[in-house]
Formats: sequence, structure tokens, C-alpha cells
Amino acid sequence: MGDESAGAGVLIEAVGLRKVHTPRGGGEATEAVAGIDFRVHRGEAFGFLGPNGAGKSTTMRMVAAVSPVSGGTLRVLGMDPKTHGPAIRARLGSVPQDDTLDTELTVRENLLVYGRYFGLPRAEIRERATQLLDFARLVDKADEQVEALSGGMRRRLTIARSLVNRPDILLLDEPTTGLDPQARHLLWERLFRLKQEGVTLLLTTHYMDEAEQLCDRLVVMDHGRIVAQGTPRGLIAGHCTREVLELRFDDQEAAAGKIRHLGDRQEKLPDRLLVYADDGEDALKAVHRTGVEPLTALVRRSGLEDVFLTLTGRTLVD
Repeated sequence: MGDESAGAGVLIEAVGLRKVHTPRGGGEATEAVAGIDFRVHRGEAFGFLGPNGAGKSTTMRMVAAVSPVSGGTLRVLGMDPKTHGPAIRARLGSVPQDDTLDTELTVRENLLVYGRYFGLPRAEIRERATQLLDFARLVDKADEQVEALSGGMRRRLTIARSLVNRPDILLLDEPTTGLDPQARHLLWERLFRLKQEGVTLLLTTHYMDEAEQLCDRLVVMDHGRIVAQGTPRGLIAGHCTREVLELRFDDQEAAAGKIRHLGDRQEKLPDRLLVYADDGEDALKAVHRTGVEPLTALVRRSGLEDVFLTLTGRTLVD
């Protein structure tokens, strides 16, 4: 078994981590993860933020010891996934993008059956299932079949199931994709509670608000590389102004030319123009003084979407 204490509470450490996909039957290999470095400490929520195809899920699969490393080094709980895969997986909880619940079983039965995979005593599994049903707010659904649950309930059950073995690290791959706002906020509250209880969270997301809500630290990924890392607040402060003025015009090109001197910088998107300024209202007054009248104007605080746009010139949903 590994000794994670050597890294002063570092549960995951990657140095120059690479993943190369080679198509079956030949063809050109593609580098999905292109030499990244990161550390995850005990008790923190660490995020991978980026668009689809950035390498987030590929990195997660290597950490989960289900996809071999192509290059660099990776240690999870002080162990090498190549040689200690089963030992690592026994101490992880995993929440994949797609739910893999058994829809023909009841909610409680899903927890009981999953607990047996870890060789836990039946009495312990039953006790753990009761605790997790309460955690997931599914006590009143315990004897219903999974197929009767809403999307948010299924997601909470998937997370509850991943906690049966009391994992050291919980891996969450796009945990709230496809959920409505109310279900997302309830799930965030459950994950925040887990973090308070000392569970280390590793998650991928392309939702800026999710990363800001849940992550103590994060890396921003694009095309298999890390383009920035830090705390959400630190990344925003380091790469953006305090506020952003979003403007829409009938003739965006003409308007952009007239106000190009305003703000610290500007970004042109297909449907709007962004003016970065520490005081968005002052920037809007300056726009009006030029004689240009926007169709709509919105002042908001800068966020992680703006960090990504600043670093790559693209939005997270491009």
C-alpha cells in the first residue's frame, strides 16, 4: 500500500501526465492529455474546468485507475495506478457522466447490491444504506424502483451509491449535466456537505457557476493542456477586470469601432460585445456618451467563463 503522508496530505499527484489514443487498426494517434501537472490535497474540492474534448474526463479515468497512463507520472493515495489499480479503486468513489443504476431494482436494493461488491458485511451494508438514503434525501423513495425517479433523484442515488465504501476520494464527472436548476442546487448542497465532512472531491465540469460554487482550487483545461490554475477567485482576479459590460447592437461591427477605446479590453462574440472594466456602470455611461445606443446592456461580475475567454479566445461552449 502507498504512503500518502510523504506528500503532506497530497492524495493525487500528476507530473507531466499524458494520454495518447491510438485508433484500433492503425491510424494517427491523438494526444488527449498533453503533459499536465497538478496536486490534490486531502479534504479539498479540486476541479477540472473546460469545454468538451479538453481532456477532463480522460484525466479522471487515469486517476480512477481504469485507463492506463501514456506518459509522465501519476500517484493516487501514494500508489501507482499501473501496479496498484485494485487497491486504488477500492478506496475511490466514482460518479460517471451517465448513471449506471439498475433500474429494475429498488433504490435501497441498488445500495445493498453495490455494497456487496466491496465485500462488506451485510449488516454494515444495511446500516450504510440507511445512512446514505437519508444523506441523498431519498428515504421516502427507498422501496420504489429506480425507473420511477426523476433525473435529480437518480443523480443523488448515484452519488450515495459511490459512498457505500466510505471512499477517501470521490470522483465526479460532470455531476449535474442535464439537471434543472433546482436539482443542481440540491446536488451542490449535498456535495458541499460531503466536503465539510472531510471527503476529498475531484470533479470535472463545463459549468462556470458549478466550479465557483464547489471548488477550492481548479485547473482550466483546453486541448489537453492546463492553461491556468488556482482558486476561482484568484483566477478571476488575475485574468479579468472586476466587472463585464455585455452589449448587443443592430450593427455590432460599426458599434465596436466607435467604442473600441472603452474599458480595459473587449471581446467580440457572435451575438454580443463584452467590455471589461472595473466599473461596468461607468463603462455603460461612456458608451452612451459616444452616441451609440445598444439594444440591450447588462453589467455583471467577471467569472470563470471570462477567464477561459481571455486565455483562449473562445467560450466554454464553443
